[in-house]
Amino acid sequence: MTLPHPIQFVETDLEALASYTGRIALLVPDQATSARGQGARRLNRLTKGAVNRFLGSDAFAALKTGDAAEIGWPTGLEAEAIQVIKTSTRKDVGLARKAGAAIGAKAGKSGVLVVAGTAPLAAEISFGLALRAYAFEARKSRKADPVGKISMMLDNPTEAAAQAAPLAALAEGVFFTRDLVNEPANILTTTEFANRLAAMRDIGLEVEVLEEDKLAELGMGALLGVGMGSETPSKVVVMQWKGGTEGEAPFALVGKGVVFDTGGISIKPAGGMEEMTMDMGGAGVVSGVMRTLALRKAKANVVGLVGLVENMPDGKAQRPGDVVTSMKGDTIEVINTDAEGRLVLADVLWYAQERFKPTGMINLATLTGAIIVALGHENTGVFSNDDALCNAFLKAAAAEGEGAWRMPMGDAYDAKLKSRIADMMNVGGRDGGAITAAQFLKRFVKPETPWCHLDIAGTALVKAPTTLAPKGATGWGVMALDRLIRDKFEV
Repeated sequence: MTLPHPIQFVETDLEALASYTGRIALLVPDQATSARGQGARRLNRLTKGAVNRFLGSDAFAALKTGDAAEIGWPTGLEAEAIQVIKTSTRKDVGLARKAGAAIGAKAGKSGVLVVAGTAPLAAEISFGLALRAYAFEARKSRKADPVGKISMMLDNPTEAAAQAAPLAALAEGVFFTRDLVNEPANILTTTEFANRLAAMRDIGLEVEVLEEDKLAELGMGALLGVGMGSETPSKVVVMQWKGGTEGEAPFALVGKGVVFDTGGISIKPAGGMEEMTMDMGGAGVVSGVMRTLALRKAKANVVGLVGLVENMPDGKAQRPGDVVTSMKGDTIEVINTDAEGRLVLADVLWYAQERFKPTGMINLATLTGAIIVALGHENTGVFSNDDALCNAFLKAAAAEGEGAWRMPMGDAYDAKLKSRIADMMNVGGRDGGAITAAQFLKRFVKPETPWCHLDIAGTALVKAPTTLAPKGATGWGVMALDRLIRDKFEV
């Protein structure tokens, strides 16, 4: 897997600045008009006032907080550039990460020396740097030169390093999710996905892989129906992290893991179908969160469950008009085989409740195009039956800078799922499509179980870089869910 680039925290050494040969990143407070701090003053002296001339310029004044500009091949230094990053004087985590991301986006083979001095939130700056420096190159025959050594020069490096340790675990969880979502479907089959999750036994997770015979025994007819047209077997993977009080019920995370979605017999248009490698995004996020919890030894009991299937057209594939029986026992008329994710989740949600009786449950899925129409690529749609859990999640997402917006639910939407021949249909028409999908899932959530459904269709993979990620997989949700567990469920 792709690992975050290691960042070293070192004592301020002014004598090292002149001879450093890579890129120097200089953090400058947003109100500064001249060099502040011993590192900035030394760089200004070495460059014969070039730093102060830039800080007093209209160009620096026009920069937004967290943005950067460069002084190329500066006089008096061996460095190839000084990257000047405008930082916030407030302890704003989002702006600190944005500043770090500006550095990470430019990091290259020559390495980076970050002159941070007494900068607040240095660990958060390093986290933003690590996230934005991500690159997925596993399938390229000619890989880019590796990023060189990255060091942060600080007046108190020991404190910053201690604060950065849990963030390093979180960055690895985000990278794990991004790798899974970026992988092509001929590589990340259901079997390969399950194998990668099983390998996390090495970091302390308990991992079980339920095969098709066991799923049939459990009565997961909704999930199994989705994969009938595929040569790759359907699976459910259960990951348990037992870091909390022994014997206490866990919090549950459930993810949709459709490793490729053609739409099945209700086949999708060819244009854009190649992006359906990301239709396992919900399972990818659950996997990344579970990796993070294990790496940072979270003091909570959490179970992650992912349903892994492939939705393909075939002579054995599920047809529109088929009726399947879910693990719960409810029957479902399959109107559209391209509304398959909710069928997978229906059985995994029910299994999670029957087996683990969780204190609460959140599922994630790249579920509907309708949520993209409603919210674009800036916010995930949040649906819930429990205000307390929903508000706690929204607070966690806001704290981590991950966009999330609560959507309505109600009986009128639920009525659209009524079937003539079965207990329900799997779709309720085009209008309100993201909401009727959530109403479908709610039918497989017990009234006593606090629950949220996160529709990440617009946020799991993007076509342009974001503040903390290059274009492609974002890893959206790993940070918010880790924060939720840390704030609400850890002992």
